[in-house]
Amino acid sequence: MIPDYYEFQNSVKILSGKKALENIPFELYNLQASRPIVLTNEMLEKIGLVQTVIKSFAEQEISVGAIYTDIPADSSIEVVNDAARVFREQECDSIIAIGGGSVIDTAKGLSIVITQGSDDIMEYMGSEIITRKNPLPFIVVPTTAGTGSETTLVAVIANHKRKVKMEFLSYNLLPDVAVLDPRMTTTLPPRLTASTGIDALSHAVEGYTCLQKNPLSDAYAFAAINLIREYLDLAVEKGTDAKARLAMANASMLAGVAFSNSMVGLVHAIGHACGGVSQVPHGDAMGILLPWCMEYNMDKLGELYAQLLLPLAGADIYAATPAEKRGQKAADTIREMTSRFNKICGLPVSLQQAGVKKEDLGRIAKTALNDGAVIINPKESEYEDILAILNKAY
Repeated sequence: MIPDYYEFQNSVKILSGKKALENIPFELYNLQASRPIVLTNEMLEKIGLVQTVIKSFAEQEISVGAIYTDIPADSSIEVVNDAARVFREQECDSIIAIGGGSVIDTAKGLSIVITQGSDDIMEYMGSEIITRKNPLPFIVVPTTAGTGSETTLVAVIANHKRKVKMEFLSYNLLPDVAVLDPRMTTTLPPRLTASTGIDALSHAVEGYTCLQKNPLSDAYAFAAINLIREYLDLAVEKGTDAKARLAMANASMLAGVAFSNSMVGLVHAIGHACGGVSQVPHGDAMGILLPWCMEYNMDKLGELYAQLLLPLAGADIYAATPAEKRGQKAADTIREMTSRFNKICGLPVSLQQAGVKKEDLGRIAKTALNDGAVIINPKESEYEDILAILNKAY
């Protein structure tokens, strides 16, 4: 079904494949930048991934202005504002983000502060508050395959004082270039590979079913799920397989484009709340919540979930499943996937396994109800509905 009206944007240039990193110097030159700040974290610097990127332009006329590594697993307003201070002190002119969702979100936050001429990112929380002025060259090198942040208009940044994760949304947050190089994800351990892969899957499923879905976002989401079905198990079990790693990097990117235009719904609303209240890693929360939220939405979205059974399970299972059972089979297929990864690498399949306390479920439900993603979910939900989902997932 084609909506009466929709908008779609994906302006990020994608460099994907073997030796993609070596094209960074040209991209910086093309963006008229020569003194980037490199945002990353201490672990990525320690294991040598940061140096791998820097070596790719070591002989070029590029001078790294600063390497900022003080980025935790969940970025915060304090980290963003501090990175902006370093950027200005070292007279940088561009950003290269090397890392996963937290690093990329920090880079987006830094871009907000610098381009808007501000000292505090809190001034720009919300949707489409950021104007396009003082463009800042921005290149992203993802080291996980899950968030899709390299192609999204969203930055999620924690306010630890309020114990919430805040969302900043604007098409002006999109990076200029995303570099997908299999060398950057081969060191990702199986547990994190599974978690981030399921995160990408949740983006694609919700991107295919939320209220702002459209033919273009559908195509990206469908393609992402196909790749995840074909390559996620291989990436988890044989992390050095370059083809699987590159396929998952592309799946994450495709899912990111999909949900950046169609938005996400209840799974992410509750997942954000689990992270804010109980510090559950985002990918873990997605794997736990996705099938339960699909079952909650089934009366509204059953036909769309049925369509997704084809990329989720393959042609044989799709054809063998009666049409009226395909929606539920799609949810069951995801549950089977997470259970398989639970046995292989310990991916949690319940909120209890993820460390959530039973007494915190009510607070999580209240927090989720105030998350903007609830509005985009095709089926309305109240506090009692969310609490029921949480109890089932516990």
